[in-house]
Amino acid sequence: MGRRLVSIALLCLLVIVQAQLWFGRGSVRAVAHLQDQLATQKQQNEQAQLANDRLAAEVRDLKEGLEMVEEKARMELGMVRPNEIYVQIKPGK
Repeated sequence: MGRRLVSIALLCLLVIVQAQLWFGRGSVRAVAHLQDQLATQKQQNEQAQLANDRLAAEVRDLKEGLEMVEEKARMELGMVRPNEIYVQIKPGK
């Protein structure tokens, strides 16, 4: 009778451990979900890092050289140099 009781107790413990493994807080499904979230967050971080690097390079160019400032002024503001003629061509029909 005592051996049978021990076997039943061990079997119950095994069922509890298996239930926690498959359905509990640290279950296989929960870990897989967290890994998916981690992969998504890493991808977003990489995209943000690329944007930050691009902006840092632009700031560095603006601080170091006037070429970038001149290019932005010409493209965005339509500025021209002294003694320079600005010509705008409209596409035909």
